[in-house]
Amino acid sequence: MNITHLITHSGGFHADELLSSVILSRIFPQAELSRTRDPQWLLPSAEKIIYDVGGKYNADAQVFDHHQQPSPLREDDQPFSSFGLIWKHYGRAYLTAINVPLGDIEEIHTQFDSKFVLPIDLLDNGAIEPSVAGQLSNLTLPALLGSLKPVFDDTSPTADNDAFFAALPIACSFIEATIGNLAAKARAQSIVLEAIIKAGQSPILELPTGMPYRSALDKAEAAHILFVVNPRGDDWTLNGIKLSNDTFEQRADLPAGWAGMTGAALEDASGVKGALFCHNARFIAVASSREAIMKMADLAVKENK
Repeated sequence: MNITHLITHSGGFHADELLSSVILSRIFPQAELSRTRDPQWLLPSAEKIIYDVGGKYNADAQVFDHHQQPSPLREDDQPFSSFGLIWKHYGRAYLTAINVPLGDIEEIHTQFDSKFVLPIDLLDNGAIEPSVAGQLSNLTLPALLGSLKPVFDDTSPTADNDAFFAALPIACSFIEATIGNLAAKARAQSIVLEAIIKAGQSPILELPTGMPYRSALDKAEAAHILFVVNPRGDDWTLNGIKLSNDTFEQRADLPAGWAGMTGAALEDASGVKGALFCHNARFIAVASSREAIMKMADLAVKENK
């Protein structure tokens, strides 16, 4: 596919076409990215991909707009923005371009769509209100990217374009970091699943290093595991397991008597020589050796039983 031009609209920008531009620019790095409403540039051709403008959704013609009626909908009737359309058709090529392993592409494509793309689609179409984020509404990704637009009294004739292209690498960093984390979770899963098998019925899961583990615990239905231990530099950590990503509530808390303690005070409270620190919220503790952290883990299990 010889794409020479990526075309989106001029003027103010939103998260959907900005993020779409990240995807397409990575797949077609030699293509020129243009922001225009010139009707001649919006005529479909084999060398162009036109998005968030053009008045239609026609993948065969490489036009991906969502502002027309009827607007494009997902299978569950939730609306697409241009970002969702671009991700649907080009997301797998993007994952290939950034060297995601072939065996992980389908799963990561689906996860990124549901966790990252869909919320952008819904906000852009007004299907959800920014107020759902409460006090964080001004800190959502669309709001943060929107804050990069020029101020109203910037009289430069290139202000919108300058701001758009300055925002592009920032938007890129969010996409790449999110996908990088999804890819890391995929790599970690097999390691964690193996460790779960090794742990057997023990309520303590030992991992070779810090890594994402909750999704693997869910997949293995290892509800009996209450705490995770792993080395961290010269120290070892003891971690609680959140019930979900939407809460700080844990399967089990570290002992209340350890909360906020460090050094000798924690050694005295726990009776474990080498105990270094316990967070006040009781979700992590640190010790100087594996022997010490395993003793702390055993004590935490007994306390919860």
